Amino acid sequence: MNKILSLISVISLALVSCQTSTKTEANENNKYVDVSEAEIAQTELASKGKTLMENQCYVCHNPKAKKENRIAPPFIAIKNHYLKKYNSEEEFTAKIWTFLEKPTKEKAIMKGAIDKFGLMPYQVFKEKDINAIAHYLYNYNIEKPSDFKQHKGKGRKKGKQKKLGKSQPKTDAERGMHYAKSTKAVLGQNLMGAIQKKGVSHALSFCNEQALPLTDSMANYHNVKIKRVTDQPRNPSNAASNIEVKHIKTFKSLLANSEDIKPIVEKNNGQTNFYYPIVTNNMCLKCHGTPNKTIAKSDYNKILKLYPKDQAVGYQTNEVRGIWSISFKSDEQN
Repeated sequence: MNKILSLISVISLALVSCQTSTKTEANENNKYVDVSEAEIAQTELASKGKTLMENQCYVCHNPKAKKENRIAPPFIAIKNHYLKKYNSEEEFTAKIWTFLEKPTKEKAIMKGAIDKFGLMPYQVFKEKDINAIAHYLYNYNIEKPSDFKQHKGKGRKKGKQKKLGKSQPKTDAERGMHYAKSTKAVLGQNLMGAIQKKGVSHALSFCNEQALPLTDSMANYHNVKIKRVTDQPRNPSNAASNIEVKHIKTFKSLLANSEDIKPIVEKNNGQTNFYYPIVTNNMCLKCHGTPNKTIAKSDYNKILKLYPKDQAVGYQTNEVRGIWSISFKSDEQN
């Protein structure tokens, strides 16, 4: 009887262990290291934060941007300023969200950055996404610009931070996102720079002359086909096909219902077609919002001069403006 009870106890302990931890690969001594479910969840949160930061924030905060082309401070500077002032991850995260929820000069802790780059424009963010980005910033080493120098002064010294492994895109969905993200960074950085340095009117001329050539140059660089298309085109060259309009409607429905948005990936005879939405933020409304309200009268007159058949107005924030339509040869086996 005692042997049976002992066996039951061992099995019960094993089951409890399975529910609370998993095991990594064997270490050099052929022993396994237990990793709690909480630790796995934290790593997944950091990975999500890193992806969100690169996809949504690097348009303005890209660490690879040349010093003369920067339109916002790099994230390492933002991280250091917040770490110096806020000790706990909870406070660090809360203060970042407080500022991003509705940016004001009063809430900003980087007064020098505002003097240099201006106040960050209001954009619609999800708090859970900002929390993920803040978790990654707080706990992990992040990329620095090559010319970055640590500001002198007394600041809180934080212990050695973790390094999140850089994963190469493996699936066709990941490859498509990589192509879209890198092209968005090039276009966005040039566009935001044009707005910041010479205003919206200059940015309109930039888009008219450079948007398509820059997109084509990125397509050539990646050896793929890259298009930005919409059901309400400004430039007729960006008009969506029937299939693309169908996908635009799908993404609009998902966004309207606050559902998670994932890329649409279609494959045919070794060819992959990738689709992902382009969503408006506050800055977009300067050219795509309401004429004589968010679009200045003089800017709208220039839009009509450059694009007499323009349809690309009337948008609000957080709406699907169009989609990335990218085609490439599939590397996946199935």
